[in-house]
Amino acid sequence: MLANLTRDVIMNEKIETTETRAKEVRKFVDKMITYGKDGSLVSRRKALAFFHNDNTVVKKVFDVLAPRYVKRNGGYTRILKLTERRGDDALMVILELVEEDAK
Repeated sequence: MLANLTRDVIMNEKIETTETRAKEVRKFVDKMITYGKDGSLVSRRKALAFFHNDNTVVKKVFDVLAPRYVKRNGGYTRILKLTERRGDDALMVILELVEEDAK
């Protein structure tokens, strides 16, 4: 489940989920972008293993997201709180990638 949510954050750059899931997924998203910034073959293989050999996600991490955050030392995501979900009152949030200025 965490790998799928991480894949969704990377591909869509924003997801809506519960606060607990968002806090867990944020760790994996940050780790994958850090692998992309490293750029080594070992990092690419670790990312491929995490995403079950999904080349499109790994390619986006290494070719699009890693250059975007080259000057940033962490904190690639933000959590924006929404309202409670009807039924179980779970706090809903938006987990999104931080937009880095292209200067």
